[in-house]
Amino acid sequence: MKKSNPADLFEFPCQYQFKAMGLAGDDFREAIVAAVAEHVPVATDAVLCRPSGQGTYQSVSLLVTLHSYEQLTAIYADMRLVNGLKMLL
Repeated sequence: MKKSNPADLFEFPCQYQFKAMGLAGDDFREAIVAAVAEHVPVATDAVLCRPSGQGTYQSVSLLVTLHSYEQLTAIYADMRLVNGLKMLL
């Protein structure tokens, strides 16, 4: 049976990794973490940052526990508002 509703693809609660690419620097990382932390707890050791080869950009990955599809969509909406964001995965 094919599922057509995106919310049906998840079983909550679940572990989910967000990944944001943006400008290098603490401001971007802190803003991404804050956007996610508005909705779910974010452990310090659940955040991983990697600089680009030239050091101009960075990727910020966060592993969190989600309890609903609404949390997922709200977090992505808030992350899209972060200054310096180039891409979300």
